[in-house]
Amino acid sequence: MSKPDPKSLPAAAPFWMSVVMIPLVILAATRGGFWWLLLPGYAWYLTTAMDGVLGLNENNPDPEAELSQLFWHRAVTLIWFPLQFLAIFGSIYHATHGGHLSGLEQLGLFFGIGVLSGTIGIVYAHELLHQKTRLERWCGDLLLATVLYSHFRTEHLLVHHSWVATPRDAVSARYNEGFYRFFWRVLRESPVSAWRAETRMLARAKRSIWDRRNPFWRYGALQLGMLALALVLGGVTGLLLFVFQAFVAIWQLELTNYVEHYGLTRRHLGDGRYEHIMPRHSWNAAHTASNWLLINLQRHSDHHYKPDRRFPLLQTYDEDEAPQLPLGYPAMTFVAMVPPWWRRRMNPRVRAWRRKFYPDIEDWSAYNQGNLPMPRSAL
Repeated sequence: MSKPDPKSLPAAAPFWMSVVMIPLVILAATRGGFWWLLLPGYAWYLTTAMDGVLGLNENNPDPEAELSQLFWHRAVTLIWFPLQFLAIFGSIYHATHGGHLSGLEQLGLFFGIGVLSGTIGIVYAHELLHQKTRLERWCGDLLLATVLYSHFRTEHLLVHHSWVATPRDAVSARYNEGFYRFFWRVLRESPVSAWRAETRMLARAKRSIWDRRNPFWRYGALQLGMLALALVLGGVTGLLLFVFQAFVAIWQLELTNYVEHYGLTRRHLGDGRYEHIMPRHSWNAAHTASNWLLINLQRHSDHHYKPDRRFPLLQTYDEDEAPQLPLGYPAMTFVAMVPPWWRRRMNPRVRAWRRKFYPDIEDWSAYNQGNLPMPRSAL
């Protein structure tokens, strides 16, 4: 890990590259045809090409920088909900009333919008939900409601950050588990896991599940509101297009979750006790352009080590402290969609990680299968 520079902060402007996707939505909605390809082309392929040109950014800012210095860094996350809201619902109205888009063109457009709401919107929601201000948390909740995945807030904050790389965490992908098996497992398990965590929290406080503090009532109201608006603006077609972009966004999120922790596990200390989370329990990536687009999400080792650290201040680690991805997330998620290719690229890295950090563990079968005991005191 490089020594932080107390005088340096990453420039805010590059983190605004996501905003370029809004005019791309307008182009796709108004022009039809294959213009929708600009959205995944920009988010996935251009960003990966820029990573190849710009290389790695291993500079570490001062983690104690004042909040006042981060105004423009924070601003892009705060303005994103209204931008995404207009992109989704403006496109629903335009696609269903304009009469110039065929059914396939509508699907292409909303696939592109799903790339936007998943690659950018959920990543920004993730940053916002970790903050303490009411405005930021509400913006995060609203963003998640636009992709019908509000339970992510509970699952991420109460389960994932406490029990990542243990059997309690559904989104810690197991060694040799292909993405598609992982995806359907997460879709089944995460909502149930989130509900269980919230209801157990309420029970510990001697409150009923019907208590107004149960956030699932807010989640449901916000999501129903989004569905109703899509129906009012675009009828059944608008509703189906809204659900389709939400599914694409969720697919994007879970691809990222799959990459972030694949095959990494915390040592079981016996009797349901696990070692503390360390940088070594998340894959790290210092690729410059994809970290701009994803507001440093790829500095994931530090995010789990210090979850309350804002994205401009996240640190990156070298291979002595955290395992390194060979490419940024946009490229790695593409590899993950082809499980044999993924295993060829990543299984040797997982085995090297095990030899490096846990040379004394000889039998990994229980870790691989998720058969270790549930953590004590887990919600």
